[in-house]
Amino acid sequence: MTGQTTPLPEDLHRRLTALPAPNVGDVLDRLYVAEAAISSVWKGAKMVGPAFTVLTAGGDNKAIHEAIDTAEPGDVLVIDGQAATHRALLGELMARRAQARGLAGFVVDGAIRDAADLENIGYPTWARAVTPAGPYRNGPGFLQVPVSVGRVVVNPGDVIVADDDGVTVIPRHRLEEIVASTEEKFAREEQARAEIAAL
Repeated sequence: MTGQTTPLPEDLHRRLTALPAPNVGDVLDRLYVAEAAISSVWKGAKMVGPAFTVLTAGGDNKAIHEAIDTAEPGDVLVIDGQAATHRALLGELMARRAQARGLAGFVVDGAIRDAADLENIGYPTWARAVTPAGPYRNGPGFLQVPVSVGRVVVNPGDVIVADDDGVTVIPRHRLEEIVASTEEKFAREEQARAEIAAL
């Protein structure tokens, strides 16, 4: 299965980009938040976009190469590498290819490498681990199937919101509801901050 994702409406993308991942997770009852091991490779990264999913054998990136060539601009590659950390699934060169194609970033349940280079080129990446060991490129792998990343099920087209605190996943059919509820949550917290500052 290699179907395309549905682009995120520009208004919803703009609104989500202004919201913190923890607030999104709160509104989702903390049930669609990747475990802490899936963390930002470099500080200050922020990413919002629909999930283009990849299921691959641990330590093998053949399907990821195909995904980079297949996904649409704005998509987030969400990669289920079976939590294997003995070999990096991707690094700087693959990130540069993805960046050139307009992909929003990577979420990898597995390892990556070239962490400093990913920061230098400003490519948003979240992963379970970093290792210098390179990948195999034999397969198997599948695109646009349900995957598990950080113990969260991600379906193709679900919306990823990620920042320094981690990765949250919004089920696509709940997108507008969750955006509106998160904005309300964020506004209440902003009011609380103002009240504390006034003490």
